[in-house]
Amino acid sequence: MPHPVVQNALPVIDMAGADLPTVAAQIRAACTGPGFFYLRGHGVAPEVIAQAATAARRFFHQPPEVKQLTRANLVHRGWHAAGGAVMEGATKPDLKEFFSIGLDLAEDHPAVLAGEKLRGPNQWPAAVPELRPAMEAYFVAMARCGARLLEAVALSLDLPQNFFAPHYTLPLQRTQAIFYPPQPPDDHDGFGVAPHTDFGCITLLWQDDSGGLEVRERSTGEWIPAPPLPGTLVVNVGDLLGRWSNDRFASTPHRVVNRSGHERFSIATFYDPNFSAPIDPRALGATEPLYEPTTCGAHILGRFAQAFSYRKGA
Repeated sequence: MPHPVVQNALPVIDMAGADLPTVAAQIRAACTGPGFFYLRGHGVAPEVIAQAATAARRFFHQPPEVKQLTRANLVHRGWHAAGGAVMEGATKPDLKEFFSIGLDLAEDHPAVLAGEKLRGPNQWPAAVPELRPAMEAYFVAMARCGARLLEAVALSLDLPQNFFAPHYTLPLQRTQAIFYPPQPPDDHDGFGVAPHTDFGCITLLWQDDSGGLEVRERSTGEWIPAPPLPGTLVVNVGDLLGRWSNDRFASTPHRVVNRSGHERFSIATFYDPNFSAPIDPRALGATEPLYEPTTCGAHILGRFAQAFSYRKGA
């Protein structure tokens, strides 16, 4: 079996260059090792990425009073201003702003009427009309990629290939374009994103050529770079999959420090299951579960309440 190529200690896995069982074996090695890997052959067209990145940049360059017209609401959609996110254990807010979308559901959709939190319509800035089609195309492409990737993840966990599919009929996917201003050279304790683990199941990240993403190496505790590699996405395990798999695949702390001297952009997709999806390690074969059963929605809402100032008292 071919081994994944190693770059800066993180493996590169090509979904287009091997059969699914081979990809699954490589994912198992990556997710029980660093917890991060680069994904090549992911099927997301370069022009889809480019159009989303270009439209997002234009949005972030709008005046604050324009961006404020789509400020984040209680379903997590819209513009999140700088200073609104504080990672667990951090002493300062993250040096970033971001624009978030999810599955676009009308107010009369059954999931919305049933009271599922984080459900509802997206909101879009009138000043940047191209943002909506660009981000919607990106959202759909990443959902397709995430579904295919989870087939390999299922095999890597010794589960049927379609194990995750019934839990993703109405996924709680969130895609967010993120803007990081350049950090001052004398800012030694600020972070674009402070050290943290992601909240959900799997994360698929596109990043520009600025660098700045760092992953904590498990055996040494040292921070290693995850620089951009052309044509790839960065994939990592989130806390939800760690919980679901009884820590067979555990999440890995990571951070962003924008030392580039200029703006940094990325687009992150948190590909998470249905709001009511049961998260129980016993369903994945755990005989001595480390975690109590929960649901995707309860888990994500709990983490949001800790991290985002707009949800305080929500």
